[in-house]
Amino acid sequence: MSQTDKPAAPVPSLEEIQRDWHDLTLRVQQSETECTALESENKALRQLLERVVEHRKKSHGELVNLITTLVTKLPINDVGVIVSRLVEHSAAVNDVSAALVNGKNEENLLQPAILKALDRTKRDLTAAIKPLVEELIRLEAPLDPAMLQALVSKPETFFTPASVRAGRSFVKGQVAREQIVKDFGEEALIFFKDLTTDAKHNPRPKPEQIMLGFKSDFEELLAQNPNVAAAKRAELAALHKKILQSRASRAQKTAFLKLSFVLELLNYYENQSTESPDVIFAQKLPPLVEQLVVTGETDALDEKLIKQAEELLAFILNADYRQAVVNNFGKAGGTARTLRFVLTFRSAIFTEHDPVTSEFVRHLIGGTNAQQPQAIAAILRLVNADAQKTIVRAILNSDRLRREDAEALGKALIKELGLPELPTAKSDAGVASDKTQMNAWAIIKELIASRASPNEITEAVRKQLHAKYDADEVKQSWLLLAESDPMTLVRVFCLLPYLPDGQTDPVARAVLESYANRLTHEKYAATYAKVVHALRNLFKVKADSPALVNFIALVKWVDPDSAAKVAKDIGMTA
Repeated sequence: MSQTDKPAAPVPSLEEIQRDWHDLTLRVQQSETECTALESENKALRQLLERVVEHRKKSHGELVNLITTLVTKLPINDVGVIVSRLVEHSAAVNDVSAALVNGKNEENLLQPAILKALDRTKRDLTAAIKPLVEELIRLEAPLDPAMLQALVSKPETFFTPASVRAGRSFVKGQVAREQIVKDFGEEALIFFKDLTTDAKHNPRPKPEQIMLGFKSDFEELLAQNPNVAAAKRAELAALHKKILQSRASRAQKTAFLKLSFVLELLNYYENQSTESPDVIFAQKLPPLVEQLVVTGETDALDEKLIKQAEELLAFILNADYRQAVVNNFGKAGGTARTLRFVLTFRSAIFTEHDPVTSEFVRHLIGGTNAQQPQAIAAILRLVNADAQKTIVRAILNSDRLRREDAEALGKALIKELGLPELPTAKSDAGVASDKTQMNAWAIIKELIASRASPNEITEAVRKQLHAKYDADEVKQSWLLLAESDPMTLVRVFCLLPYLPDGQTDPVARAVLESYANRLTHEKYAATYAKVVHALRNLFKVKADSPALVNFIALVKWVDPDSAAKVAKDIGMTA
C-alpha cells in the first residue's frame, strides 16, 4: 500500500445503524421539505424577474417609439444617424433582457463598453510597471531598488513623500541629506552643497526635505581628505560616478519618464472621483511625453520616440483628454511645438482649409528652418502621404509668402517627398484669378438680390470660401451679407456651420467668429441696428423661434461677449 492511500473507514455495526436510523430519517425529511420550499421560492422569484424584464422591455420600446417620433421633426440630415443609434440601443437592451431571463451572462453584457475598456486599460497599465522597474534596476539608476520593487505590488507608493523626493532627486541628480548622513556620516557633508536651504526663501527646511548635490571639485576634495569616510570612500566615489552616469543616461531617463506616465495615469483611473482631469492631462502628463520625445532643442524628431509616445497616449481612453495632452506641448515653441503638430496630424485627417493646417504652415515657414525644403521635408516625413499633400497645398496657397517663393518652396517639397505634382492656386495669371473670384461673388450677390433660399446662398458662400479661404474672402462674404436683408444674414449665419452630411464645416468657427466681431464693431453699427431690430421683433412675436435661438447660440459659441451684447439689446437672456 502506498503512503498516499488512506485506510478504509470502519463498517458501522448493526446496533449503531438501528440507533441512528430514526435521527437520519428525520434529517432527510427536513432536507426534502427545505428543498421543496426553495424550489417554490426560486420559481416565484423567476416569475417576478420575468415580469419585471418584460415590463422593462415594453416601457423601453414605448420610449424608443416616442423619441423616434420626435426625432423625425429634426432636419433630414440628422434623422438617419439618430434613428440608427436608437435601433442599435433598443437591440442591445433586448439582448441584455434575454440574457437576464435565460441566465446567460458569461459575456458580461451588463457592463458598458467604456467600463470594459477601462478595466482592460488598468490591467495593461499595471502590467507595464514591472518591465519598467526591472529596466531601471538593470540600468543601475540611483534609486532604491526596494522602493522600485514596491511599485509593482503597490503603485500608490509612488505618490508618497519619500518616493516623490527620490524621483525629484533622480531627475535633478541630487541625493537626500539624511541618506548621506546615514550611509557615510556627518563628516561626508563636506563633499556636498546644500541645494534646499535658503536664507531668504527656505531658512529652516525639514531634515528629510534637504537635498544635496556633489560639489564640482569632489574628486580633489576626496583626495585632500583621506580620513573622511575612510571605510566607505569607494562607495562614495561609486555614488558620484553613478549620479554622473545617470544624468547622461538617456535610457534611464526614458524608462523613468515612461514609468511616471504609467503610474500617474493609473492613479487617475483608480481615483477619478478625486483627481482633476485638468491637472493630470494639462499639467502632469504633457511634460513627461514632451521630455521623452524631445531630446534637445536643436535635435530633430525621432520617429521611434514618437511611436513610443503614441503607445503611451493610447492608454488615454478619452480622445479629448488625449488631444489635451498633445495640445499642451511646445508652449514656448521650438521642436516641442513641432511635435504637437506632428502628433495631431498623425492622429486625425485635416484639409488645407483647417485652422490647424494654417497654424502648422506658419510654424514651418516662420521658424529657424524657414523656407529650407530639406528641413521642412524631414518634418513632413513623420506624417502620412495624405497629410503631406494637404500641408504642401496649404504652403502653395499661403499668404505668408510671395507667390514666387511659395511656388518654389512647394515644388522643392514635392521633389523631396516624392509627391505627384499638385495644382497651384497661384500659378494662373493673377488677373484671371481675380476675375474668377469677382464673378463668383457677383453670382452670390445676384442670388441674394433674387431672394434665393438661405440654403442656396449658404451653399454658394461655403463653396467659395472652401475654394479660396483667406481674410479677404471672408471679408467679401461679410460685406455681401451685411448689405442684404437682416434675416437673410441671420439664416445664413445659422446654416453655415452644418455641411449637407451633418458634419461641422471645419472653417465655420473662424468665419462665424469674424462675422460676430464685425457685427458688434462700431464700423458696422448700421448693420447691427438692422439685425437687432429684426431679432427684437421676432422675439416679441415668437420668443422660441429656431432662427433666433440658434443665432444667439452660435454667436455665444464663437464670441460670448458679442452674444451677451446682442441678447441684452434684444431683451432676452443669452
